[in-house]
Amino acid sequence: MTAASDHPPPLAKDTIGRHQRVVANFVEITSFPVSDVFQYDITITPREGDFKKLPRPDFMRGIFDDAMRRHRADKLGGTPMVYDARRIAFAPKRVCAQDETLARHGIGGRAEDFKVAIREAAIVSMDTLRDFISCSGQFQIQDVHPALMALDLVVGSVAHDEMTGFRRSFFTRADSMSTSRGLELWRGFSLSVRPGEGKLYLNVNTAVTAMYRPGPLVQAIQDLLGMRNPNDLRRGLGSQGVREIAAYLRGLSIMLRHRGIQGSRKVAVKGLTSNPLDKESFDWDDPNNPGKVENISIYDYYQRRYNIKLQYPFLPGLVGRKNAIYPIELCEVMDKQRYKGRLDDQQTADMVRFACQRPSENHKRIVDVLGQLNFEASPAVKAFGLELKSNLTEVDSRVLPPPAINYGQQSREAAFTPTGGAWNMRDKCVMHAGAVLESWTVLVLANQRSVPLNQVQNFVTTLVRMCNSTGYCIGMGRPPITYGNPSADIGREMSKACKSKPQLLLVILPSTNLQTYQNIKNYAYTTMGIHTQCMQSKHVHKANPQYCANLCLKINVKMGGSNQSLPVGAMQKMLHSMPTLFLGCDVSHPSPGETDRPSMASVVGSVDFLGLRYAATLIQLPSRQELVDKLQEAIIRHLKLFYKYTKAKPKRIIFYRDGVSETQFAQVRSREIIEISRACTQIETGYQPDVTFIAMLKRHNTRFFPMGRDGDRTGNCVPGTVVDTAVTLPAIADFYLFAHAAIQGTSRPTHYCVLHDDSKFTRDEIQQLTYNLCYTYAICTRSVSMVPPVYYAHRVADRARCHFADMGVAFRDATVESAGFYGGTGTSAIDTTGKAATDPNMQAKIIRTHERLDESMYFM
Repeated sequence: MTAASDHPPPLAKDTIGRHQRVVANFVEITSFPVSDVFQYDITITPREGDFKKLPRPDFMRGIFDDAMRRHRADKLGGTPMVYDARRIAFAPKRVCAQDETLARHGIGGRAEDFKVAIREAAIVSMDTLRDFISCSGQFQIQDVHPALMALDLVVGSVAHDEMTGFRRSFFTRADSMSTSRGLELWRGFSLSVRPGEGKLYLNVNTAVTAMYRPGPLVQAIQDLLGMRNPNDLRRGLGSQGVREIAAYLRGLSIMLRHRGIQGSRKVAVKGLTSNPLDKESFDWDDPNNPGKVENISIYDYYQRRYNIKLQYPFLPGLVGRKNAIYPIELCEVMDKQRYKGRLDDQQTADMVRFACQRPSENHKRIVDVLGQLNFEASPAVKAFGLELKSNLTEVDSRVLPPPAINYGQQSREAAFTPTGGAWNMRDKCVMHAGAVLESWTVLVLANQRSVPLNQVQNFVTTLVRMCNSTGYCIGMGRPPITYGNPSADIGREMSKACKSKPQLLLVILPSTNLQTYQNIKNYAYTTMGIHTQCMQSKHVHKANPQYCANLCLKINVKMGGSNQSLPVGAMQKMLHSMPTLFLGCDVSHPSPGETDRPSMASVVGSVDFLGLRYAATLIQLPSRQELVDKLQEAIIRHLKLFYKYTKAKPKRIIFYRDGVSETQFAQVRSREIIEISRACTQIETGYQPDVTFIAMLKRHNTRFFPMGRDGDRTGNCVPGTVVDTAVTLPAIADFYLFAHAAIQGTSRPTHYCVLHDDSKFTRDEIQQLTYNLCYTYAICTRSVSMVPPVYYAHRVADRARCHFADMGVAFRDATVESAGFYGGTGTSAIDTTGKAATDPNMQAKIIRTHERLDESMYFM
């Protein structure tokens, strides 16, 4: 393996596939600044003191914009500046020779002064950006990040006046939809400046986001808990209700409004009181009776101090700074606040429905956005010398041929070439059957009246018949069936059903309850060492053969089989007849605001010559760390597993890495390739197989629209469409690939960037190999949108929160712990920060499943 270079040699040009033109959601920027741009540090503070925490971006922007209106002409030479609403601003020329402090007077109806300090921080070279897009210098994408950020702020300034902006995205309530639990969905768009091959582009895409619904906080809590009216809260919240409210309040801006306050006041919420307001008391020095201190309830205080009789004294109060307590009914949720938490099932379904638009609708929205944004009239756009075309860019694409798919020899059609990226299992048998299922049991976690025994037996009969006809042998046709209580200890219920330690436990669930599912997987993979297959009880009633066939694919893979494969000869040709280890890596981070939960990295590696079967390694990382510690140990493990099952040492490693941003390419490439090299050397001195390192990006805003009749039935690009020119990155061998057929909405291509390639693959070879692998996802009769090694790594990292008992509180859904809502005394607050017992700075460590499952595809 050669040393990692800053710029890997570009792959040889492409020749394979049917050529066609597609429309990209990119607008060419025909002119951008010819001279340097100046970067400034912006510090906004109250006239006296300082902010303990930066206020909301719209608040900061309001102060900055007002200061610009007042002082740009006299103190800044009339030069416009663009501001990120936090700490950075850019100007097309130097605005002041030294540090400058501007004054801004009054905000929100209050006489309050602010200082805006401007300090020159850096000079941003636009020549570097020109050299980067023309590939005439040894620059990395992180080198031009400041220039791109400046131009992002310039184009974004056009939208800020009319819309609510969050970084590069802008939204409006004009096109919105209400959803459950106090949220609403807004539609908008994103703007970002992107480097292309020899040109600069503006990327424009549609976007949706979840926002807090503004209004009375009592109404929000009522919606959150699914209650019809506030009086339903008299029954008490319970510990789960308190946790949900605490999670809802985390990061939320609340306004306190009542007659005792002039105007309104923003409240910083730390938690909730332990008692309701008519029982929460404190010592009060009544100003009408100086020197007389008495202990009164919060309810009595508001009545005597402000002449306000609280309607809901049975609710807890909000605990603010210095332990001040505010009644919920006097508080309102502020407008234009973005929700950053995890959406529940109903909200997710609403989001998918709201966001799902056909490609033609998406294309029209993007064109409409471009028509509405009047870039030519913007003073900032003019000052920075930006000029844009008015139409979207057309680029070349190719449609790669699909691979042949092989099934078992007993199949009526053992080899075939699918069309449209999908096929079915009719008259097909699995390629390799897993271990015969001689011992298994069924656990029904549902009431026997709703799921009768005879229906379960009928379903099992159908499942056994479908498995045997599909080529996977089930030796025990009538497994024992046990009923259990989903509300009881799940581990105990599973143990009672599995006294004989079966190979597989089929669990029939009454619903999609996430906690029950997590408990099942946790106990199975850490304590029992048994494969589990979960399903919903509604499928028992139907006993649909197609559903049973899908279950068969999952069971076969878990028991060591493989369902389909690419032709051996084709794979050998693509891999130059060299034993190849496929690796996939992904890092999963906790939800926004969950600073105390660790991140989880997963590495999966193939254990056969065809890249069909994989084993997984899970690595716990400090919270939000992207670089993978312990990678060397994981690679050593997978090299050994490959040799164990193939009796051959890999001569080539193809590593697909997900979860990194473009600005992290150089850092990840240098560090993780070195880790791979060290792992190989530790296995055997001098052992250095060829390494191909490919970064995979899924979360991007690039879209392509077919022209004429080139699309599929949904109007999307057909499977196999690849774009590797014009709008791709300079100096990097990258490509966008549509490997899947879209079912609904506008499909998103996967962006692959070849960061290192010892094997010197041609562009055709790496693209065709990547596309072909997408037809080998183990439990699907469709091509998938990303290569299976990464898809499997996603599954492993995502399931980490339910597989491992030693994660404790850090991997539970509960946001906070409570001793009981109405228990306790005083003004102790229930913490809304979600802090758990797990130390976020814990050392990285490899986490293993039970030894009986550790080398299997348990995660399927």
